[in-house]
Amino acid sequence: MASHRSQSKWLLILLGLTGCTVGPDYARPEPRMASTFMRSAAIDPRDVDTDWWRGFGDPLLADLVARAAAGNTDLARARARIAQSRAAAQAAGAALLPTLDAAGGASTLSQSREAAIGRITQAVGAGRGYTEYSVGTQASWELDLFGGLRRGREAAQGDLSATEASAGAIGIAVAAETADAYLALRALQARLAVARDQEKNQRLLQELIRQRFEQGISAERDLNRTTAQLEGVRATMAPLRAAIEAQLNRLDVLIGDPPGTNRALLVDARPVPIAPVPAGSAMPVDLLRRRPDIVAAERRLAASTARIGVAVAEYYPRLSLSGVFGVASLGTSTLFTGGAVQASGGAGVRWRLFDFGRVNADIAGARGRQAEALAAWRGVVLVAAEEVETALARLEEAHAERGALELQVSVLKAARKQAQDAYLGGVTGLIDVTDADRDLLLVSDRLASARAEEARAAVAAYRALGGGWQAVAPPLVTAVADHR
Repeated sequence: MASHRSQSKWLLILLGLTGCTVGPDYARPEPRMASTFMRSAAIDPRDVDTDWWRGFGDPLLADLVARAAAGNTDLARARARIAQSRAAAQAAGAALLPTLDAAGGASTLSQSREAAIGRITQAVGAGRGYTEYSVGTQASWELDLFGGLRRGREAAQGDLSATEASAGAIGIAVAAETADAYLALRALQARLAVARDQEKNQRLLQELIRQRFEQGISAERDLNRTTAQLEGVRATMAPLRAAIEAQLNRLDVLIGDPPGTNRALLVDARPVPIAPVPAGSAMPVDLLRRRPDIVAAERRLAASTARIGVAVAEYYPRLSLSGVFGVASLGTSTLFTGGAVQASGGAGVRWRLFDFGRVNADIAGARGRQAEALAAWRGVVLVAAEEVETALARLEEAHAERGALELQVSVLKAARKQAQDAYLGGVTGLIDVTDADRDLLLVSDRLASARAEEARAAVAAYRALGGGWQAVAPPLVTAVADHR
């Protein structure tokens, strides 16, 4: 009875120790952030739509983003990293549980008659050889007395959450890059169309001056000036065509196709889509849960905190239990009888008593990595707030620039017609016409760029606000919220 009480007492002590977890418990730090964005008026307060790119009203753009989500190689790598992290987290959880192995075998032994054991077996009349059969199981279990394995599981789960959030950040980046490349392509095509229209007008003007020169009405210098102006317009088209080729190739690679695959789909010019008003919260603190890069940095910080506990646990002893149960016999007929049963059990302790400061060094290294992860998280938070403010400012100013340029183009078109009419009427010289042409070309080109810049700024704003990631990955957001 006393023996039973002693065993129960030790069992209760072991169970109590397994509830201990050394090392610091994680608590997410709170950053210093403004109460609202400086340009919050530029944000629609509704939640970000998961498919925010559909707000541009361009079905082809939506199709390209969907294809990029399925075929982009960076996203494929991110999904592979998630699989790796998930396997590591499963392995860390399995380390807390016992292992059970099954084994069976048959071995035959023939003794030398001249060896010591052979002489003895001859003396007692036993045979020189025998065959032994065995079947059994072996179990082992390391008791997590001080929580080192549990901290390892926490770290692995933090790594998994960080990997999943990083994949979300890559997904947002791929969608934004695809939209940006598409808008840049449409802007270049619009600028090329402006140049072609200007080339057409300049060619008509050159032909008119040629006729007047042949009739002796205009001077040769007027013909040379219009010819030079025409060639100048044509020269501006070459870099635009090269840039269009680059954007076509860029889109192909983002989608995951070889360059040239989607050329027929994209080569025809279309208008630059109208920029939507970006949606999201105007409170910077909401970025902590909306931006996957912030969540990933925070999960890495949690994982590094847990690894301090892993290192601290090396100060304390480790207890392992093991046991064997099975049957063994010299014949198969008696293998599964009561007399063939064999069993054993044991316990082992490992304790670092003196290691020349290795544990101290490991703990110091773990704390250093935690400090690095904390600084990285704070840096990501600051950069996120900066990106939102910059994107909103860029969007507002692009909107103002587009409005001013549209009015300027309207005025310059009227001024060009007036200059040409005045020249044909002999009131002014050709220089007034060429100046009007040059001004109209420059401002029209700037207007095409400004329209695209406004749309691209909207993309940057959506990306900075989190790009609808919260709706894309609700399980991960829930897990982070539960941790807090």
